[in-house]
Amino acid sequence: MLQNLMSVELLGNPLSDWLTALAIALSINVAVGTIKWLVTNRLAGIANSSNTKLDDSLIEVARRTKQTLILLVTLFIGSHYLELPDRTQAVLSGVATVALFMQIGLWLVAGLDFWLNRYRHQAMETNAGAATAVAAMGFIGRLVLWAMILLLALGNLGVDVTAMVAGLGVGGIAVALAVQNILGDLFASLSIIVDKPFVIGDFVVIDEYAGTIEHVGLKTTRVRSISGEQLVFSNSDLLKSRLRNYKRMTERRIVFPFGVLYQTTAAQLQKIPDIVRKIIEDQPQARFDRAHFKKFGDSSLDFEVVYWMKVPDYTPYMDVQQTINLELLKAFEQQGIGFAYPTRSLFIEGPIQFSREAKKEE
Repeated sequence: MLQNLMSVELLGNPLSDWLTALAIALSINVAVGTIKWLVTNRLAGIANSSNTKLDDSLIEVARRTKQTLILLVTLFIGSHYLELPDRTQAVLSGVATVALFMQIGLWLVAGLDFWLNRYRHQAMETNAGAATAVAAMGFIGRLVLWAMILLLALGNLGVDVTAMVAGLGVGGIAVALAVQNILGDLFASLSIIVDKPFVIGDFVVIDEYAGTIEHVGLKTTRVRSISGEQLVFSNSDLLKSRLRNYKRMTERRIVFPFGVLYQTTAAQLQKIPDIVRKIIEDQPQARFDRAHFKKFGDSSLDFEVVYWMKVPDYTPYMDVQQTINLELLKAFEQQGIGFAYPTRSLFIEGPIQFSREAKKEE
């Protein structure tokens, strides 16, 4: 009875041949699944104890294996054991071709992502500018890979790729005109990556906005402002803005004025530049430049002081400036010099004359 059942024909093939074809397909699929499991589990333990990154990349590639795509390919392999119509065989061949090239694409993209991410982590420790370029490199690399996979798949399916590429060239012009703003941001992103006016981690001031570069994308750049919120700038608009990059500053030039009372004597005024010089030179992070009696103000004798901070960070600058201010207060108290404050003096010459009408009213 079993022999009779196996001899039953389906689409011109006995049931035994169908079962054999299915067994071949499933066996290959199970074998691929077993290899994937061995690589992702057994090899992972070895990879953790080794210094080479090749085994880590193999694990990432194996994890991108899709058993569904492998099954479509193995079903086509098993179908060779059957005698099927040419049209059915062509459909199975097309499906298997698409599935195979999709799986190859996933493997290649997995390898590309692994090495780019590894490069990005290394670059973040030494060169933030190189890390900024990784996102664009990944996008362009994936785009090129999938474009090649698509062309190869279509070529194997019998499509005239040459004619299609020519048609895509004409259509690409129309698409480029329609999305020129997006393309402008894309090329602006490439310009940022190549020219590197800033990189991730730089503190910048863009017009009236200030913050730290957090992410450079293909269309926008995200900045974490000093007040905590995230600012999003279009790349093309960002390149048109006047941008100040404080991370590139090696020293900070400080100019600060102060005024003393008009009652200060000439001898006291002559001592002030030397007092300021000594206070600034006592600060290890500061370098004195100059201190001058600049002008006669409305209510003060004005001085201007210039010094350089040897470190660009803002907090050390404020610490040093605070110390200078406190030392100036102490030194001026000892010398009897007073800081000026807004005042207005009224001088009246001669006795006050009252009119007769005013006297009658009294």
